[in-house]
Amino acid sequence: MIKTRAGEVIVTNEKQGRMLEKLYGTSGGRLALRVLTRPFVSKIAGAFMDSPLSVPLIKPFIRRSGIDMSQYEKKRYWSYNDFFTRKVKPELRPVDMDEDALISPCDSKLTVYPIDSRSIFTIKGARYSLKDLLKNDFLARRFEGGWCMIFRLEVDDYHRYCYIDSGIKTGNTFIKGQLHTVNPIALKRYNIYKRNSREYTLIHTHNFGDVVQVEVGAMMVGRIFNLHGSGGICKGVEKGMFEFGGSTIVLLFEKGRAVPDKDILRNSRENCETVVKYGEKIGTAG
Repeated sequence: MIKTRAGEVIVTNEKQGRMLEKLYGTSGGRLALRVLTRPFVSKIAGAFMDSPLSVPLIKPFIRRSGIDMSQYEKKRYWSYNDFFTRKVKPELRPVDMDEDALISPCDSKLTVYPIDSRSIFTIKGARYSLKDLLKNDFLARRFEGGWCMIFRLEVDDYHRYCYIDSGIKTGNTFIKGQLHTVNPIALKRYNIYKRNSREYTLIHTHNFGDVVQVEVGAMMVGRIFNLHGSGGICKGVEKGMFEFGGSTIVLLFEKGRAVPDKDILRNSRENCETVVKYGEKIGTAG
């Protein structure tokens, strides 16, 4: 279930859900996935989505998804990925610059979980630990007692993301994986955080301690583009973008350094995702 910040229950991407139910819920679909998730297929699909041949896909997708294009900067799109990574008008995604305000890095559906030494997080049936996610036991243990925030982007969401605070970041660590969709239907049968390619960085923030941000790729193309290497960063500045495919961002906070908003915690306890926007306040410093 998905809720807005006002508590309204919403339904999104029903057609996509039915397609994924066939892929992940039938023997024929799972056989097709063995082909669809191979690297050479991803490369072919990626090349097509980068080419002018993919432009005819744009208008039908806008109609099906009900996307309000007046919210985005006006331009001519040269490929589907050019459209998919379109920029929203800056005034429509104001960033809460209060030092104590914890902001969402992206438009997404958010769930928050506490972390302990034996945490196995379940999201719509998928189970994983932090050491599985990061492939780094030492780093994973640093976040015991803190929070794990999972931001799930659907294909019609804005696919650019920002830094949640100013500070200094390490380089980006890439973990190769087999790509699968992050739609909840898929999570019934696949542990996506062990299978998906992902990239993470450790951020020494000014107001929230050390934070790990992980970008997780999605089925087929699932490409992650982070714009910066190690160095200084500023709150609200664009960090990167996802190309075609639903995607996920995970934020890890140390004990006592962040306090999620009460409505988000309540929804998470009820197994509900909360709709949040890029730059929106979702909590405070601890």
